[in-house]
Amino acid sequence: MQHYIIGDIHGHYDTLMKLVAKLPSDAKLIFVGDLIDRGSQSAEVVKFVREGRHGCVMGNHEQLMDAFGSSFAVFVEQDESIKTNSNWYSNGGMATLKSYGLIDIEEGKPVVTHDAKEKLVQFKADIKWIRKLPLYIELDIAHPSGKPVVISHAPVATVWGLRYSNAMYKTFLDTVLWNRREPDEDAKIFNIFGHTVTPYGVEVKPHYVNVDTGCYMARSGYGMLSAYCVQSGEMVSVKS
Repeated sequence: MQHYIIGDIHGHYDTLMKLVAKLPSDAKLIFVGDLIDRGSQSAEVVKFVREGRHGCVMGNHEQLMDAFGSSFAVFVEQDESIKTNSNWYSNGGMATLKSYGLIDIEEGKPVVTHDAKEKLVQFKADIKWIRKLPLYIELDIAHPSGKPVVISHAPVATVWGLRYSNAMYKTFLDTVLWNRREPDEDAKIFNIFGHTVTPYGVEVKPHYVNVDTGCYMARSGYGMLSAYCVQSGEMVSVKS
């Protein structure tokens, strides 16, 4: 079995299906997070990853959905006016809520749908699943460098030694979800991650791989979804 690590999808389910069709049918798929937001098919992406029992780490957009999506659910359940003045809503959260059928956009403003309370069932179940996603996955695979292979959303090599520290947990959490500094050459792990769009396709270095090729950024000249095979080094990309 070969492990293919798939970059940030951001709600582009149709693009994901095109990529999966190009991979071996028995491939082990692992996602670097940011399944959701910005694209129009976040609910479909989450369903595919959940039902397929594929590997996945938490991304910063999953963290935002957990926090602000949970609050949104409370507003709807209590018939309160929804509050949309948060980073999640302005960074793709609106598209995610729309994909779950929870809101419509009328005159540029979000309006809760008439059957939103019924559709909250799946939304809340997916939030519960997201909350349990690991921050990293360490593979039992030997890399030619001799370093352990670690999949995370953002580069985590600089704080790898803090992963078991209760006192430094906040630092580790913020880094694994939000960091944009690439790993140093003397990193203790071979890190495969996404989060920061690489302009030249999958970026492969002796000590790391960046698989975020800007799936949602077609208008900016990117617009690719990519996968990297840990065992062979093969790179597979499709246009969004």
